Amino acid sequence: MEPFWRDLDKLINTSEIIIDRPKGSQHPRYKSIVYPIDYGYLKGTTSSDNQEIDVWVGSNRNNTLDSIICTIDVLKKDIEIKLLLGCTEEEKDMILKFLNNSEFMSGILIKR
Repeated sequence: MEPFWRDLDKLINTSEIIIDRPKGSQHPRYKSIVYPIDYGYLKGTTSSDNQEIDVWVGSNRNNTLDSIICTIDVLKKDIEIKLLLGCTEEEKDMILKFLNNSEFMSGILIKR
């Protein structure tokens, strides 16, 4: 399992982190959805949805990866991995609640 985490670290360390949905901002299509933690992506990467790899950036701001969340979106028929960087345990719980607060999307947390 260590090569998996090592290679994720390489992606993070060689990519620019773009926060396009800061904490407290609204979802671009669903205005009632408010992001509890900074959310963005790794510039120049590709995920399973042909978009860039999603990241949640917590208050520690150290960009240390210690967890990922695997999500499924039944509306988009999409499964993705989202990276959690510098998130406290409380922030991880907030992100999980945010992602599991819909009948169309759910996620599970996997710790390093």
